[in-house]
Order: sequence, then C-alpha cells, then structure tokens
Amino acid sequence: MRLWSIHPKYLDAKGLTALWREGLLAQKVLVGETKGYLNHPQLYRFKETRNQMANIGTYLYHVHRESLRRRYSFDSKKIGDSRSRTRIEVSSSQVAFERQHLLSKLKTRDSTLYTKICIIDEFDVHPSFRVVAGKIADWEITK
Repeated sequence: MRLWSIHPKYLDAKGLTALWREGLLAQKVLVGETKGYLNHPQLYRFKETRNQMANIGTYLYHVHRESLRRRYSFDSKKIGDSRSRTRIEVSSSQVAFERQHLLSKLKTRDSTLYTKICIIDEFDVHPSFRVVAGKIADWEITK
C-alpha cells in the first residue's frame, strides 16, 4: 500500500489510479471492512488522528480533485466523510524520499513526465499533509 505524501499532480496515470485504489482500500481498512493491511505502516498517520475516517476521506477527496482535473472518472460516491481540516505531519526527508522514488519509477514508465518534473527540487505535498523538518514518524519510509 502506497499512500503518497507528495501532491497527486506529480503522479502519472498509472500512479494516480493506483493511489485511488489504495486510498479506497485504506478507507475500508480503517472502517473495518477488510482483514488485510490492518497494521500497514502507511495507515499509522491516519490511525493516529482524532477523526481517521474524515482524514482518509479528505485525502481521497484531493486525489479525486486531481482525477477531475485530468478528466478521469473516479467515483466520488466511494469517498466517506471528507470534512477534515487536520493536516498530518510529514517529514521533509520523507517527501524527498518519495520524490526520488517516484522519479525512479517515472524514468522508465513515463519519460515525458519524468523530464517535466525532475527539474523540480522540492515537490509540493498532498493537501492533507504539512511538512516538518527533522521529524520522522513510525510510518515513514527512509533509507
């Protein structure tokens, strides 16, 4: 399960579609509708919030907005509560890690997009997050 901290505008079609599916899976996990992925590290950031369903719903809402911008047909009816104003902390090192991880994927998968975004030194983060320096959470993946 990959729930990107970076803004979905940087993802290619395959990445955005996968993010949508995995976000919906995360929503099912949090509501107790599935038995898999219960303790996945990328769910910790949502589990540790006061209103996890609103936070994952808001996360999906922003993924859906990006899909509309691209004229995709993701079904917004699948999103639960999406009224959270909470911004979850993500470390700058996690954002940098995700930038490099995405660029390595795009280099072979979508060279046009790779060329367009590889010149960006710092990616914007998903609107559900806010960047903090030097703090690495349990759910974060680092090298």
